[in-house]
Amino acid sequence: MKSIQSRLLIMLLIFIILPYFLSVFFIYTYTKNSVEQYELENSREQLQKNADELEQYFDDMIDFPYILYRNPDLFRIFKNGFEDSIYFNPMTMEKSLETFYLMRNEFRQIRFYIAKNNESFTVYNAMISTHRYQPDFLNQDPIKQLYTSDAQYLIEPPRPLENYNNAAIVPKSDKTMVMTFHHKIIDVLSKKFLGMITIDIDLGEYARICNNLVQGDASSVLLIDSKDRVMYANDRALIGKPLPADDKQRLEGNRSRHDDDILLSQELSGSLNGWKLIKVMSSQALYEDVRKTAYTNILVGIGVGILGLLMIGIISNRITRPITRLSSKVRSIEGGNMNVPFDDTKSDEIGHLESHMKDMMNRINSHIDREYKLEIENRKNQFRALKSQVNPHFLFNALQSIGAVALRSNAPKVYQLLTSLSKMMRYSMQADQWVRVRDEAEYTKAYLSLQTERFGENVSYSVNIDESILDMTIPSMILQPLAENFFKHTYEEGYSNAHLSINGEKQGNDLCFTVENDGPGLTEEELQTLREHIYTPPYEGTYSHEHIGLKNIRDRLLLGYGPSAEMKVDSNDGLGFSVSMRIPIKTPLGMIKTYFRKGDEHGESTDCR
Repeated sequence: MKSIQSRLLIMLLIFIILPYFLSVFFIYTYTKNSVEQYELENSREQLQKNADELEQYFDDMIDFPYILYRNPDLFRIFKNGFEDSIYFNPMTMEKSLETFYLMRNEFRQIRFYIAKNNESFTVYNAMISTHRYQPDFLNQDPIKQLYTSDAQYLIEPPRPLENYNNAAIVPKSDKTMVMTFHHKIIDVLSKKFLGMITIDIDLGEYARICNNLVQGDASSVLLIDSKDRVMYANDRALIGKPLPADDKQRLEGNRSRHDDDILLSQELSGSLNGWKLIKVMSSQALYEDVRKTAYTNILVGIGVGILGLLMIGIISNRITRPITRLSSKVRSIEGGNMNVPFDDTKSDEIGHLESHMKDMMNRINSHIDREYKLEIENRKNQFRALKSQVNPHFLFNALQSIGAVALRSNAPKVYQLLTSLSKMMRYSMQADQWVRVRDEAEYTKAYLSLQTERFGENVSYSVNIDESILDMTIPSMILQPLAENFFKHTYEEGYSNAHLSINGEKQGNDLCFTVENDGPGLTEEELQTLREHIYTPPYEGTYSHEHIGLKNIRDRLLLGYGPSAEMKVDSNDGLGFSVSMRIPIKTPLGMIKTYFRKGDEHGESTDCR
């Protein structure tokens, strides 16, 4: 029954606090969506702009070797051979090579391969190395890949700078990350293959273009090629390597969400066809200002709610105090105290109630003294006499006789139910303090079989117990009460689609059991109240008729194993309910309670004798 104070609190919640927080929620949602739309549109425009700039930059780098065709001295090297070119005009050739190298600041190293002489030489820091005879040059990857294809160029992922000709002009300490462009040189008229130019560039220029998308630590950028190799990333460890499988799944589609990240992807075209430029934004940073505003409004709402509670408490205190005292007296009577003092001196409505209740209690006490107590005692004696006549062996034999009749009457289902009931009765009467996991599981399955018959085939459950723990011992009656709890709070209350799952396994030096369902759950307040009750130490706290089974299981675990045993209850955001238990394999005596009874590998017989 709700008190006057609780009704006033509900009114405050319905008419003031609830509308306020709903308005805060709607404003937050609207603002969040608006900010997201604005940021996404802005990021898409920026992504497109940077993608165009990257395409232009790489087009320039790919087209750069075509300058060679406009320089007769350089082109003569490829057409006539290195020796003839040097003999013809060595100073002009050297000047042309230096000029070619210095035309772009990002050039780190250039290698020239002359097909006619199978020779190559490099230019590093505007210095020309000696040429080397390389007959196997075209068999190197990716040179072979480019040479055997119709493509005119090939781009390698970034890697540390390599000293191609082992020339002294390249110091060993230079480990700069470079991207490599391989260009095929052919005679335009005869289509004859003349050689190759390999250009190593540092990552600075196109990294600058990519980093224009990065805004502090709240975002990052990825550039991947058509083979899903990372050509650039904020995380330097990823550059030049294949894209990790999990990141590849995240990047499927133009826009996706993963955890707290927002991903935008732009596919490149032209010479970078199949490449992707990706921007990753943190939603935490994106909505930071919106959250601050919402938190401020929530704090204001909490302040208003607290002031309302104080006002209601002060106003209702004088009204509800007499009613609370009278209610306390009634609860005392319910607890068995039949001599509660009532104050009948007041002239208001509460005084009249106390006067009438005082008269009523006097009459009840008189009646109890004369007849009721004697009748109660007689009924208790009759119950004890009837109870003493019930012999368990008689019940087992009676069940066996009924089962035999069921089989003769072609009713195997009835026999199956009687067998399950017989197992449960034998287990509950004969089970010791310690039982095998196998026996506890069989007892629980027998109970579930009976409940299936009660509620129909729609009952959904699964029991998965690891075979390695079936012969280990545990306290009796720790799984079946949890299954009984499931039916009490689901099927008996109308939730017929719930599923019960019972699992048991060994984890380290502990046995772990989990009993969970996806039926109705508990609110955070109800869950907290439940925990406070069942976590009360044995024989302490106020006795309650609710949750006796859960508290009994935990108390027995603590009494048997001490603080090393654990039992936790939880509700997943108000959906479903789970109980998990962790039981040490070692008994209080320090011995592992595992035994195998010869001839009893499949549990006790269900024969009732």
